[in-house]
Amino acid sequence: MPDYHDDLRLAHVLADAADAVTMDRFKALDLKVETKPDMTPVSEADKAAEELIRGNLQRARPRDAILGEEYGVEGTGPRRWVVDPIDGTKNYVRGVPVWATLISLMVAAEGGYEPVVGVVSAPALGRRWWAAKGGGAYTGRSLTSATPLRVSNVSRIKDASFAYSSLTGWEEQGRLDGFLDLTRACWRTRGYGDFWPYMMVAEGSVDICAEPELSLWDMAAPAIVVAEAGGSFTGLDGRPGPHSGNAAASNGVLHEELLGYLNQRY
Repeated sequence: MPDYHDDLRLAHVLADAADAVTMDRFKALDLKVETKPDMTPVSEADKAAEELIRGNLQRARPRDAILGEEYGVEGTGPRRWVVDPIDGTKNYVRGVPVWATLISLMVAAEGGYEPVVGVVSAPALGRRWWAAKGGGAYTGRSLTSATPLRVSNVSRIKDASFAYSSLTGWEEQGRLDGFLDLTRACWRTRGYGDFWPYMMVAEGSVDICAEPELSLWDMAAPAIVVAEAGGSFTGLDGRPGPHSGNAAASNGVLHEELLGYLNQRY
């Protein structure tokens, strides 16, 4: 198996640089916010963080391609960095500390690209999570100050904690009834949203989570963190990885039952 340790170290360096930019503008009274064509917000900090990451990657990995939320894809080849400069921009612009920079390296594999490195850095929470293929998943302030991540061993839906983002997407897809049935069957539900539920699945504090509509940059880094922590990360169609435009993550034991609820049709 290839060794991705150097790429993981680089991803941490990139996250450190992005954290400095995003924290500098967090809660700034003069923060500039625009509305993108899809009606989602983008702040000057989103753009500055992605520009910084791209510049560093172009110097450190000039042969690698880059896909980012704000500036699209650049370059071609078997290695592609995938970047969401601020996952949770709506929280960021309102002063809610639940947002993170997501950085992943994906490499060409049978059936498409697969994530092999992922870093999720949430500086306003003082948290960071990361993983590399075959190397396990960890959380901590740095590579040298880390705690291994492991999913829970909860084996029954009625004992499970379920995290989600909102109700509207499930309703738009005709999946709301199954979603509500799942919330009624679980021990506990909470609407944390964005990257955080996936990280809590990885560390075992949440057992299942799902979102009905996502982009690759939302999922690539969380997917490998969950997988390396011993969990399952698929689309709602059951396809492994971050390729389905939506996501379901679990401790693995509950995954088929999770997908069963969310694919119910009435």
